[in-house]
This record gives sequence, C-alpha cells and structure tokens, in this order.
Amino acid sequence: MVHGTVIERLVDLLDPAGNVLLNMTHAEALDRLGSGDPTAVRGIHGQFALVHRDGIRIRLARSIGRPLRFFIAKQAAGPVLVVADRIDTIARWLVEHGLADQFHPSYTRMVPAHHVMELALVGCPDPSPVCTRFLTPSRNAWGTDLDVIARRYVAALEAGLCAWLARIGPEEPIGLLFSGGIDSGGLLLLIQQLLVERQGSAARLKAFTLSVADGGADLEQARRFCAATGLDFLHEPVEVAPEDLDIDAAIRVLEDYKPLDVQACAATLALCRGIRRRYPQWRHLVDGDGGDENLKAYPIEDNPELTIRSVLNNPLLYHEGWGIAAIKHSLTYSGGQSRGHVRSYAPAATLGFQGFSPYALPDVIEVAEGIPFIALTDWDHARLYALKGEIMGRGIRARTGVSMPVFPKRRFQHGVAAAGSAPLFPSDPVVYRRRYAALIG
Repeated sequence: MVHGTVIERLVDLLDPAGNVLLNMTHAEALDRLGSGDPTAVRGIHGQFALVHRDGIRIRLARSIGRPLRFFIAKQAAGPVLVVADRIDTIARWLVEHGLADQFHPSYTRMVPAHHVMELALVGCPDPSPVCTRFLTPSRNAWGTDLDVIARRYVAALEAGLCAWLARIGPEEPIGLLFSGGIDSGGLLLLIQQLLVERQGSAARLKAFTLSVADGGADLEQARRFCAATGLDFLHEPVEVAPEDLDIDAAIRVLEDYKPLDVQACAATLALCRGIRRRYPQWRHLVDGDGGDENLKAYPIEDNPELTIRSVLNNPLLYHEGWGIAAIKHSLTYSGGQSRGHVRSYAPAATLGFQGFSPYALPDVIEVAEGIPFIALTDWDHARLYALKGEIMGRGIRARTGVSMPVFPKRRFQHGVAAAGSAPLFPSDPVVYRRRYAALIG
C-alpha cells in the first residue's frame, strides 16, 4: 500500500493466444516489456498486446495488429485496473462485479500503438500515464532507386510471412482475404511462392473474394488477377446477399462509428462468416490491411483536413493519426490505422479466426517510413498514388519472377457489389453515430 490509495488489483482479460509473436515466447515478450526499455520492446516481432505488472508499476504495449484497452474502476478497497482487447469485455467484467454504474464506453482508454504506456498504480486522483515510443523509424533512410526500395520492402514482408508460416505449422490451411488489389495480390504471390519452396505445393492456401449477389468489381478484378498469374486454382468467391452486410452487427463488432471503418468491418464480417460456414475448423486468416497506410496511398482529396504536405511531412500520420500529444488524439480510440485496424482484427477474432496482417508489422512499417517519398514524388499527387504499384510490382517481380497485375485503388467495401446496384451502406455519418449510441452507449 502507498498512501492507502494504491490500485489493489490488475484484472488482465487479454488472451495471450491472440498475440502473433514471431521470434519469442509470451513470457519472453513480457520480460522485455517489464524491463521498461523501449529498445527491448522494439525487439518483439509480430502483432501483440501485452501488459506487465511490477509492484505498483504497470506497463502496456501493443502493435497496430491488436487493440489494447483499459479502464479504472473504483471500489472501497481500492481502484481496479481492467485490461482487455474489447470494450464489451471490460463492460461484462464490471457488470459481473457490480460496477456497471461506473461504466461508459468513452471512459475506456486505448493504449496508442508503438508506445510503452506506464502507469503508477496510485489512485485518487487517477494516475496520468506516461507514453514512450518504441518504434521510431528513420525517415528518408533509403536512396531513390525504386528497385532497391521495392526489394527491401518486399523482403520485410517476406520475413514476416516466413516467421508466421513457421509458427502455424506445415499442415494448417490458410485463408487470404483477397480483392485482387495490390496488397492482397502481393500476398497471394508471396505466400504461394513460399509454400511451393517449402513444401512443393500451395494447396492449403485459398484466396477468398467477397461478392454480393454474385457481382462486384472485386470479383472481376480477382478473377483477372488469378488468370494473369495462373493461380485460378487457389481462388474461391464467397457469395452473400445484400442483407448480410449488416451495419448494426458491424458496429457491435467494431465498437466504433466511423463510417468507412464500419462499412469495411461489415464487409469483412460477411466474408469471415462465409468462410466459417464453409470451413468450420479453419483458424488462420491473412489480409492486406496496412498496405495503403505504409505507402501513403489514400486519396488525399477525400479528406478536407489533409494536404500532400501534411501527409508527407508527418511521420506515421496514417498509422497513428496526429499523435498522442495532439488535441485531435482520441483517448478512447487512439488514431489512424491504430484505431481503424480493428475493422480487420475484430471480425476475424469474433468468428474464431486468428488474423494476421504482415503490412502492419513494426518491421514492415519501419522499412516503409524510410522511403524518401518527397524526393520520389516532388509533392505530386499522381506520382504518390502510382508509387505503391511501382514498389510492390517491382518487388514481387524481383522475388517471384511474376509480373503482378496492378489495378487502381478501390476501398474494400466499394468493390463487393455490382456497379449500379442499390447502395449497400448509408452515406450520412450521423446515421452511424446514432446507431452506435443506440447499440454501444
């Protein structure tokens, strides 16, 4: 006890099996976090959410690939720190222990990705956490030779995939969420190559494409990609009805209200449900979430708050938002892909899959942030948007010998239905906020 107000309990509701640790055990990762040394935490490869207690000192850290939330509840005996990957998991624990009257979703806090958050467990008043970066990429670390950059970036992806394949074993089936776009297309070619080199066959890999009412630009694109690369035998469309894209279900799973994330979550949830119905025992899914953030491929014109200068001058802007020191930073959700990645993580986890996004690995992000974007684009939008296809196309061709088809960018939720069909999602952001308030609180 310290001054009679030390937090009496740490309730850790995280499932260690939800981590994808590629180079060490869970215990070893916790020891690194417990050291308090950001360099030691940077040595943890994979996607993870970790919490370590040393007396009154709590340290928490996560990569983008897994959310990590906490809530401080008050009891007569002392405060309680509750940690979980979901808001509703925290809420259920509070209900079960008679503390529901203290809860509101906005009172939860998200640990920002790529930081070690440290709390001294002294309540009254609640402690203010200290955040220290463990991922600090060097900007402009590479020259402007696109072939060199491409090989370096794809090599980082390959290293993550190799470690992941070794971890899941040689027999387990692998599902790839596949649109035929640059990110999922690159993964299809890389994973196929690695499986053939290791086992002589890629038969345990399937590329799943969501199709609403047997239509959609993604389905056509995916078929064209597979035909051009000779991988038709790995492709499997998953057909759903329009009503299967349920925004209420997506909001419950996502625990958020941002329209594009809700829409993407609804599409991912429908795809994961379709895969689960066909393959009840499958465990592992891989997806391309994070590729757009790494190579800064979002259309800047769609966001009135952004300019090409803000995107290229602010490190990790698409990954972390404006940063934990900015007034725009949300304590409840964190920022950027650090917030939005739940659109991929949560649908898979909810349906019993373990998802894996190699583009969201710190090692891959670090390589991407070293690209000299300004020198390569000279602040030109078109050159920036073309850069992703150049880098991935060159890197995949150098590694596999295959010329990868490169199609224009399209958001996942926009390619799942036929052009001209009825809109699948409401366009008004207020609708999503109201549904969130009704469903989550």
